[in-house]
Amino acid sequence: MSARTSCLLLFDFLVGHVDRDPTRYAPVVANAARLLVSARDTGAMVAHARADHPAGAKALNITDSESRPPLITGGTPDAEIVPMLAPRPGEYLVPKHRWSAFFGTYLDHALRTREIDTIVLCGGSTEIGIASTAYAARDLGYNLIVVSDACTSPKAEVHAQLMREVFPRLARVWSTAQTIAMLDA
Repeated sequence: MSARTSCLLLFDFLVGHVDRDPTRYAPVVANAARLLVSARDTGAMVAHARADHPAGAKALNITDSESRPPLITGGTPDAEIVPMLAPRPGEYLVPKHRWSAFFGTYLDHALRTREIDTIVLCGGSTEIGIASTAYAARDLGYNLIVVSDACTSPKAEVHAQLMREVFPRLARVWSTAQTIAMLDA
C-alpha cells in the first residue's frame, strides 16, 4: 500500500449531518482533516462522496425503523461539505443517490483510471453508508482501510461492534495515526 495507489474517500461529511450532532462529529471531522492533509501532501487521490437527493425525494423502500432522518437535498446548504474538509480543484466529487458511494456513481471508474488499489474510508453513518461502501469496495476487489476514529454513528455500540467484529473481516481497521503513517511512508 502506498499513497500513489490509495484514495482517501471522505463520506457524507455534510453540513446537514454535522450540524445535527456537532458534539459527536467534532473529533471525527478533526481526524478526517488530519487524513486529508496527509493525503494531499503525499499525492493520494481524494474523493468526496456526498448525498445528492432530488427535492421531494423519499426513501424508496419500506423498513421497520421509525428513526429515519430526512434525506438531504442536493444543491441546498445542508448538502455542502463542511468547510474544514472542503474539496479543492482536482479532487473528485461523487454525488450519490443511495447509501453506497459506488452504486450508480462513477467512483469505480475513476479509481481504476487512476490505478488505485486501496481505499481509505472515513465518514458518517458507520452502520449505513460506511458499511454499504465497505462491502461494495471489498466486492469490487479493492484493499480497504476503515479509519475507526474518523467514522461515526449515532449508535456508539453499533459502531464499536462493526469496527471490532465485522470490518476486520473485509478491511484493515486502523486509527487516524496508523493510516497517516502508511500514507507518509
